[in-house]
Amino acid sequence: MTSKENITAGIGWMLATMFCFVALDTAMKYALVDMGFSLVQVVWARFFFATIIALAAIGPRLAQVAVSARPGIQFTRSILLMVTTILFNIGIMTTPLATGLTIMFLSPFLVTILSIPFLGERVGPRRWAGIGVGFLGALIVVKPEPGHIGIGVLFLLASALTNATYQVATRKLHAADGAMTSFLYTAMAGAVLSSLIVPWHWQSPDLLGWALLVFCGLAGGVGHLCLIQSFRRAPASAVVPFSYSSLVWATGFGLVVFGEWPPMTTFIGAGIIIATGLYIFHRERAAAKVAG
Repeated sequence: MTSKENITAGIGWMLATMFCFVALDTAMKYALVDMGFSLVQVVWARFFFATIIALAAIGPRLAQVAVSARPGIQFTRSILLMVTTILFNIGIMTTPLATGLTIMFLSPFLVTILSIPFLGERVGPRRWAGIGVGFLGALIVVKPEPGHIGIGVLFLLASALTNATYQVATRKLHAADGAMTSFLYTAMAGAVLSSLIVPWHWQSPDLLGWALLVFCGLAGGVGHLCLIQSFRRAPASAVVPFSYSSLVWATGFGLVVFGEWPPMTTFIGAGIIIATGLYIFHRERAAAKVAG
């Protein structure tokens, strides 16, 4: 699947993926900050309605798709994504959306580090250098002052770490389960767990509130389906660089919805992080070819 048409389609699906995920982040922040919903209720909506999308997409294949070769890892992975969602949304409540997304760009660097103990991978000096430069870009974005870092930034950094751990777990499942199986478990586990506690945090929504909560789940579910389509249509090397388009979407949504314009340091740091992230991605592909 390396024809020009397939690569073009894969890039298009990746752009749609990032649009959906940033739209999800925007909707969740609006529900929390502007409409006053509880974090538990918003997280519940994100996973509950995404589960409906997953079930609709799977259809009559449910019995087959629901069987996992590694259910323990699937459950752990789902918990990690739910924790990432919680930490990220706490962080962006007090941090511009584009800055929050830029901090999340640290995840690939953390994945590279975590792949050493968890996946037994070797990291050479050039990738270590890339990691160091990437974290320098993160320092430019975070701008840590002596003795003080914003609480929102701390939650976002924790979210980047749990997201990286989630991605490592996803790698371990790559050869065991299909993409739709992982999608189903990701949505359903979060829906079940959040449903157990949401009655104690429930706030009765009006029509607009219901529309926003449903949209959270739809954006998350459709975003995952677009991501699956992207990797089906084109090689990862062709589409992964376009995942950084999320910064463009986040800047636009943040400006239009919240009146946020991130400081110039966010863009400078983002440029450094993106460049080194793409370099590390290239080195990982080169290492995989040598190993193969």
